[in-house]
Amino acid sequence: MKNLEELKIMRDKAQKDLALRSGKHNIKIVIGMGTCGIAAGARETMNEFLNLILKSERNDIVVTASGCFGFCVQEPMVHIYAEDQIPVTYHNVDVEAARLIFDEHVLNNKVVEQYIFQRGKTNE
Repeated sequence: MKNLEELKIMRDKAQKDLALRSGKHNIKIVIGMGTCGIAAGARETMNEFLNLILKSERNDIVVTASGCFGFCVQEPMVHIYAEDQIPVTYHNVDVEAARLIFDEHVLNNKVVEQYIFQRGKTNE
């Protein structure tokens, strides 16, 4: 049995984790987590985005998973939706690319050209 303090710590952590996947946000990061995406490393990419958000202490960024985006050879793929900006889809987003995209696009509104797959409307 856990003591009350341990339970409060667990509750707070669970609430933070839940906030990363739901709630009010200005930026939405969608990771393609179909079989092909997971095989290409999408799980690690998603975990990196989650860690970066926690480190940034921003509470206006949400991360969600989607199914296959339909371009298996381009996986892991990531959509970035930011308020008042055109959506951007990135391809081949490994952990290193996730760091760059987070620092440049998510935090500083600068699109990372080398990983762009598509700009504009997505089918998410």
